[in-house]
Amino acid sequence: MNRATTLGVIALGVVVCLTFGTLAAVALRADAVARLGPADWAAVRFTLWQAALSAALSILLAIPVARALARRRFPGRTVLVTLLGAPFILPVIVAVLGLIAVFGRSGVVSTVLGAFGAEPVSIYGYHGVILAHVFFNFPLATRLILQGWLSIPAERFRLAASLGLRPHDIARMLERPMLREVVPGAALVIFLICLTSFAVALTLGGGPRATTVELAIYEAFRFDFDLGRAALLALIQFALGAGAALIAFWVAIPGDMGAGLDRAIRRWDDSVLHRTRDVLVVGLAMLFLALPLAMVVVNGLPGVLSLPVQVYAAALRSILVALGSAGLTLILALPIAVYAVQRRSRLIEGLGYITIAASPLVIGTGLFIITFPFIKPSNLALPITALVNAAMSLPFTLRALVPALAATEANFGALADGLGMHGLARLRYLWLPRLRRPIGFALGLAGALSMGDLGVIAMFADTHNATLPLQLFRLMGAYRMEDAAAAGLLLLLLSLSIFWIFDRGGRVNAVR
Repeated sequence: MNRATTLGVIALGVVVCLTFGTLAAVALRADAVARLGPADWAAVRFTLWQAALSAALSILLAIPVARALARRRFPGRTVLVTLLGAPFILPVIVAVLGLIAVFGRSGVVSTVLGAFGAEPVSIYGYHGVILAHVFFNFPLATRLILQGWLSIPAERFRLAASLGLRPHDIARMLERPMLREVVPGAALVIFLICLTSFAVALTLGGGPRATTVELAIYEAFRFDFDLGRAALLALIQFALGAGAALIAFWVAIPGDMGAGLDRAIRRWDDSVLHRTRDVLVVGLAMLFLALPLAMVVVNGLPGVLSLPVQVYAAALRSILVALGSAGLTLILALPIAVYAVQRRSRLIEGLGYITIAASPLVIGTGLFIITFPFIKPSNLALPITALVNAAMSLPFTLRALVPALAATEANFGALADGLGMHGLARLRYLWLPRLRRPIGFALGLAGALSMGDLGVIAMFADTHNATLPLQLFRLMGAYRMEDAAAAGLLLLLLSLSIFWIFDRGGRVNAVR
């Protein structure tokens, strides 16, 4: 067994132990408890219901936007499509703060309604949870469906035009078959994301009618210190996530649109009505996404320099956790990617993705159960948060590294073998120069996701080791909304800066 294989086996063992080892600890603890109460089963039902409804609404809103972006070419379109990926790295607590500024009782919408004598709206409750999930996942659904639209060869539309097909015929023969391929997988991915959402339910949910399983785990752990009940809920959460992941894999339909000549897509089924509708759809979508972020900037800018010192200390801790999480992600992902590519094994790669079925709170609960008899858990709050965030970022990092590494080995592997280039020499002179772009992107994504995470840290931290998202949540809970807005803007800037620095660093002098 060579060194690369050894490192790959060790990294894969860490991931498997972190996922199934913590799950085993949770399962052993759950044996000591009785049964879940009616409120816990209500949380299970609400979790499934809100995830299904959020996924459905995200898909329904994304289809017309993706269709409009696929049919139109206009200045700034590339930037607009790129910005659709921004909510994915946006700190959840910051987005929630922006949504409250727009849809809260004192927000923009309530102010406009009040001008006409109507009652203000409230964002808190199940409708607020669903609204926030749609805000985060509607752009992701748009990107996924847009890729499906762009996969239809231009020659298909040319043939449709030559046959004199009407718009409804093109939709029936070209677009709907594509949607049948893309939509089920996209909906299940969003369903899985909403299934494990914690910060949204923590800030906007609560109460008997808007408690998710993740929130129920947190309440059983943090307020009741009922480890047995928390463990049983964690098992249910893992089962739901694993089931959704398996169904997503099972319903995946291979594309059958065929190949084209990579020509630019031109549509002949156009009209003034279609253009007007597309402009309106894209404009409303951008307003829905941009207004909450604009409110965060407007409300937070005046108070950034006057924030309490505790907020800046929390920001420093968040930066350290984010950097540590990004480094751990790469330390785990690179050996697994090398091991999977060298062995040409989809099983090895698939094992690296298993954390996508796990919940951070499930892993956090298991780690708490394991460490509690030996050490005060709050002393490990920051290292455990970095480790769990690294595990959650691992699937995205592998998705970026494995294809790039496989292409590098296919193109240059035989030459490197002929030159006797192995081990560190192969890593330094072949892999790293050609993996700089995906590594930079993966590090930026892992750092940004960790920077904005409000999950495990909420379980472990005390008053002395809170990160910036937790400090922001506490400011919101104390109704110090001016300080919360400023802290939200600081968190937003730091998250975007971490992503930009790593992603930009990976592009500088990168080998194409």
